Amino acid sequence: MTPRLPFEWLVALRYLREGRLQTALILTGVTAGVAVIIFLSTLIDQLQVSIIERTLGSQPHVVIRPPEEVNLRSLPAQETAAIVQPRAQRLRSVDQWESVMRLAAGTQGVVAVSPLVSGAGFALRGNASRAIALMGVEPDSYRRIVRIDRYLVRGRFDVGGAEAVIGTELARDLGVSVGDKIRVVSAEDRDDLLTVVGLFDIGNRDLNRRWVFVPLRLAQSLLDLAGGVSSVDLTVDDIFAAEAVAARLRAQTGLNAESWMQTNAQLLAALRNQSMSNSLIRGFVVAIVAVGIASVLVVSVVQKQREIGILRAMGTSPGRIMLVFLLQGAIHGLVGSLLGVALGIGLLEFFSTVFRNADGSSLFAADVAPAMVAQVCGLAVLVGLMAAALPARRAAKMDPVQAIRM
Repeated sequence: MTPRLPFEWLVALRYLREGRLQTALILTGVTAGVAVIIFLSTLIDQLQVSIIERTLGSQPHVVIRPPEEVNLRSLPAQETAAIVQPRAQRLRSVDQWESVMRLAAGTQGVVAVSPLVSGAGFALRGNASRAIALMGVEPDSYRRIVRIDRYLVRGRFDVGGAEAVIGTELARDLGVSVGDKIRVVSAEDRDDLLTVVGLFDIGNRDLNRRWVFVPLRLAQSLLDLAGGVSSVDLTVDDIFAAEAVAARLRAQTGLNAESWMQTNAQLLAALRNQSMSNSLIRGFVVAIVAVGIASVLVVSVVQKQREIGILRAMGTSPGRIMLVFLLQGAIHGLVGSLLGVALGIGLLEFFSTVFRNADGSSLFAADVAPAMVAQVCGLAVLVGLMAAALPARRAAKMDPVQAIRM
């Protein structure tokens, strides 16, 4: 014997077949709503990830520096306050930087620590001269802060001795390539002849023109910072917890610990606004879909009053009548969500081939997280049930005698 569907399912499916136009309208609305949520949520999430990677791909999440120097000038005797005047900041080392590195490495959430010596200078070759930022690094540890190897165009990043890695823009300005030599002069009037062993393109013309990576000890010598470092760079596992990590290290060390969330405050505000806009769009779409399902099912209840009255007169309980319309709402939500997911992925596939970055790569990928699909489908079914609740209660409360007479 073939198993038969329960009574409520049979009646619900029959009503859906009889009201094909109404069913099609509801499914169209749910499909469109789910497709919009899938498409916009995936698009905004991937664009945010891309923006964050482009911004943080070339900088640490937290930077520890020495506290700023200030001048205090006492006021006349009749005054009791002091004026803090700004002063030119000289290049100073992080006090006990090796201990600071050990403390930072042991801090919860920190995944990488690297020392850095940075300062101003000039790169010279022949008659060409360009202002640069000397970056003294330990290649192995710095790779964990900035994935510099993926930005390399030619050569290698393993600088040692009198070697340097420069950006493509600076190489073009000076007319050099891998294997050529350039003279570097620091602001402390110290100079050295360096061999270019690598070229990088970090995606930022200013950085490509200014950054010159050299070994840590060479930078210490050129910048007159023997045995010291100008900053300690950190990478954290959760980028949005960077400010909490920075605050903890500020309190523990008394040094100036600054997170990317402070230095990129406008970017952070833009990301939050994007997330808020996405939430608002979701809310409006869910509300529109819910109203659509509820309104069509209310009409269905009115149209089927006699049938509902007959079912009640035959002994069908109010709970079973209510379940019939709740099942219709759930079916609308489930089928519409599955169709909407397919449509949303199709839109992502299409537009990912249309919109491109400047280098020709796709602006975003048509990758939808399974968790998002499950969340949106669950939300659609829940909205369908909630939207059907009012019509279902109305149908369940009908008086069978009055319903049959209508």
